[in-house]
Amino acid sequence: MNVTIPTSTQDLLPSERRFLDAMRHLRFGRFEFLQIRDGELAIDPWPTTVRDVKFAAQENQPQAAATEFALKDQVVELFEYIRSVDAGEIRTLEVRHGLPFSMEIELSGKAMPGPHGGNHA
Repeated sequence: MNVTIPTSTQDLLPSERRFLDAMRHLRFGRFEFLQIRDGELAIDPWPTTVRDVKFAAQENQPQAAATEFALKDQVVELFEYIRSVDAGEIRTLEVRHGLPFSMEIELSGKAMPGPHGGNHA
């Protein structure tokens, strides 16, 4: 399991980079039923994607951006959390402005990952 904390796109695993691009492109919406295996997103098959569409709103358009950049705190926290999970399923991951906002996760096993629970195998 990869327990390093990513701080830029250069620190991301290929699956994380692909998912980050998908979040940025989605802008507003959610991903459902994302599997986590050994601290990494399992994105094959691709999770269910639900886009929120706001009519007459400029924010529906994805923004062009550089390919290498420092990660926003929300992205760092998401991937740090995912990397701390041995196995689980993100039931829903809400995305706002292309950034992770909140998630519901079902954890497999007994340990609670994250800053307050630690992942004790």
